[in-house]
Amino acid sequence: MKTEALIRALASDAGRPVVPVSGLVATGLCVGAAVSLLLFTVMLRPRPDIASALYSPGFCLKILAAVCLSATAMTLLGVLARPMPPSRSLRLLTLAPLLLLAGVAIELVAIPSDTWYLRLIGRNAPHCLALIPLLAMAPAACLFAALRRAAPARPGLAGAVIGLAAGGIGAILYALTCPDDSPLFVAAWYSFAIVIVTGACSMAGRRWLRW
Repeated sequence: MKTEALIRALASDAGRPVVPVSGLVATGLCVGAAVSLLLFTVMLRPRPDIASALYSPGFCLKILAAVCLSATAMTLLGVLARPMPPSRSLRLLTLAPLLLLAGVAIELVAIPSDTWYLRLIGRNAPHCLALIPLLAMAPAACLFAALRRAAPARPGLAGAVIGLAAGGIGAILYALTCPDDSPLFVAAWYSFAIVIVTGACSMAGRRWLRW
């Protein structure tokens, strides 16, 4: 870019109102989550036993783990969106996996070993791998749109964290319709689906969030 063009671009940007990064991220999350909820309403429905499932430890655990993942990712995303982010540990992102691993350990102790494989495979693994990424698409797209107005120092990492936040939202919504509540199933298939979303968003971040 020539010097004159750069000066004109900076002058143009100076006249625009400054929107806080946290506001951009929160708006992107809300809009994306609303679109995913609408998609869920049109395409899917809550499981028939949703009322009784609310008292099931397995169901509550998978919802809690997904909420924890999305919340911790969003907490870090507002920091990673800055060109010189303050130091903040990524250890927050381990909270959801640790919670899920604790549930897996309890299940392995509590149930007979000859049922482990059936619980791990479940009945809806293909649906899980397809629907969680589908329900994560809108939040991911909206968060990318928000961060394109910011200046993340590490675009690939910021994209990956977008994937974790969006994957968590997709997992929350899918959990409402999925009858497989085993922590073994959730740890294997929900995690795999979120890894797919995270990997795709990390690659997209390297390209679309560069500045």
